Amino acid sequence: MGSVAADAGAGKPHAVLVPFAAQGHVTPMLKLGKILHCWGFHVTFVNTEYNHRRLLRSRGAGALDGLPGFRFATIPDGLPPSDANVTQDVPSLCRSTEETCLLHFRALLADLNASPDVPPVTCVVGDDVMSFTLEAAREIGVPCALFWTASACGYMGYRYYRTLIDKGIFPLKEEQLTNGFLETPVDSAPGLSKHMRLRDFPNFIRSTDPNEFMVHFALRVTKQIAGADAVILNTFDELEQEALDGMRAVIPPAASIHTIGPLAFLAEQIVPQGGELDALGSNLWKEDASCFAWLEGKRPGSVVFVNYGSVTVMTNAELVEFAWGLANSGHDFLWIIRPDLVNGDAAVLPPEFLEAVEGHGLLASWCPQDAVLRHEAVGVFLTHSGWNSTLESLCGGVPMLCWPFFAEQQTNCRYKCAEWGVGMEIGHDVRREAVEEKIREAMCGEKGKEMRRRAAEWREIAVRATRPGGRSYANLEKLVNDVLLLSGGKSS
Repeated sequence: MGSVAADAGAGKPHAVLVPFAAQGHVTPMLKLGKILHCWGFHVTFVNTEYNHRRLLRSRGAGALDGLPGFRFATIPDGLPPSDANVTQDVPSLCRSTEETCLLHFRALLADLNASPDVPPVTCVVGDDVMSFTLEAAREIGVPCALFWTASACGYMGYRYYRTLIDKGIFPLKEEQLTNGFLETPVDSAPGLSKHMRLRDFPNFIRSTDPNEFMVHFALRVTKQIAGADAVILNTFDELEQEALDGMRAVIPPAASIHTIGPLAFLAEQIVPQGGELDALGSNLWKEDASCFAWLEGKRPGSVVFVNYGSVTVMTNAELVEFAWGLANSGHDFLWIIRPDLVNGDAAVLPPEFLEAVEGHGLLASWCPQDAVLRHEAVGVFLTHSGWNSTLESLCGGVPMLCWPFFAEQQTNCRYKCAEWGVGMEIGHDVRREAVEEKIREAMCGEKGKEMRRRAAEWREIAVRATRPGGRSYANLEKLVNDVLLLSGGKSS
């Protein structure tokens, strides 16, 4: 890959990247930033002040010093100051960034353009949830791409909220939350699987409040994406073709859609492995690398990997049910238990559980998940079904057991089970017997063998898409050349 600096006119192109302030958004945006840097861009990566502090704690005092041509900056998120080491409340964060961040981001762009030490800003890549970036880019006359970091099927699920409102289904009645109403099939939603049920739509819709903030916020940000110069998705066409066709039907062609995933594979094609840029990390919790030594001693495909992502919380009773399901399955397991996993309290596991799993279970607080999922010892992934976790599991060719928690995780779960053939769902009302049964089936049963075969197939398709000449690789080239290197955005 060659540099684009010579094609950018006077000076190097300068991309400013702004992720939403949660782990699942920071991770793919940082991968994209590294790719753009290798393509010849000066990159300014903008974290919130809160996450900046968390990254320094997790990765060390010099972790955000940056590199020549790749620098970090911060803006406040508008929430009360805090030094907690947890994911902030998502609705509060969405409301605050929407209401307060434009002013601070506008000032940051002005400072960058006034600095003699960096090239003038030539484009902005904002998380779609941080859509104030679009207005700021328009003000300085540069193109703006919005990055939808979730699945395409998740996007279409949010867009269907409008139909659910118009049909009078939302807001729900109190009894509909528990009487089986959410099992109602929805087989005619444009761009979505024919196997959808009401409970498979992003879960903010499960509310009796007509003014539920997250429902209306989701409608706003999914509609605002049409004003961008480009829409970026961390997916690949073969995986989500129907949903992508649905997106193209509701987003005007002027906001060109670029599928450039899986970004993990694409970054490996472009970013020199083992170098300083590759070493820039995004994990907001301190990683425990000891799990790799433990995995080395295990047979191929023998380990259940359990991680509920960065946002999911549960009760301690649910934690205990998962624990005994894992123990009773008889399989080795690596279980990531975040410090804030149990809602409002510390995770407490029974001493008899710890005795029962000694020698075949390892508990850790955080890990480099993508690397774990590519370890040959891992046989199945018990996951919350966030999009990064889903893609990382497919990149490892690892089938999944799904316990979706919130947002579009329910939609991802349905697709994995009903469309892609790589998953089985554990009921929301978690019971140790169900956990044990699903683990045994996924690890040893016929269903598990078929899931493993399908996961391996998807992995090969993803590899082909991200190689030079593949569709995702070609879409990245179009994104850079046709959008990010333009002299101005739509307002120019």
